Amino acid sequence: MGAIFLSASIPVVGRGSYYETADPFLIQCAVRELAIATLRRHKIVWGGHPAITPMIWSICEDLGVDYASSVILYQSRFFEGRYPEENQLFDNVIYTDAVPGNLAASLKAMREAMLSRDDLVGAVFIGGMDGVEVEYEIFKRFHPDTVILPVAAPGGAALNLARDKGYFSGRELEDIDFATLFNRYLLVTV
Repeated sequence: MGAIFLSASIPVVGRGSYYETADPFLIQCAVRELAIATLRRHKIVWGGHPAITPMIWSICEDLGVDYASSVILYQSRFFEGRYPEENQLFDNVIYTDAVPGNLAASLKAMREAMLSRDDLVGAVFIGGMDGVEVEYEIFKRFHPDTVILPVAAPGGAALNLARDKGYFSGRELEDIDFATLFNRYLLVTV
């Protein structure tokens, strides 16, 4: 069973202009549809963003899936003591070492470990801020020929990727039929 990398977050005010295009409800809908479409066929791998980890937990609970065989959560020890409480519920968290006093280096170490996995067969980008753009570049470096799907309609950094990197244009940027989107661009190829 291969794995799909999920890069997602809900943009916040004060971290660029990503929040101006972001729709938190559509971000949640897209993450949910991704899980429904993929969890029986692929694992989902993600970095423990505090807005996304509780979503994934809730979705797994709703679907009744076994966490250990369905998802893999990466978390930097830089955030020790500030993890979402749902981290404790996952038995398969991979903690990466912190670089003392250096958030950027700690995140880079976590992202490099997470994105260098050889079982990644695709990547999905939903919402997000600068971290989504950074993870896109790292993923492309490690997996240049792998399926990448920036989901545009929920906005944020993923919209920028979809538009600026030429993945989608016109009405495709507004497509909120996430199930069809994942089936058309992700599941038929991985």
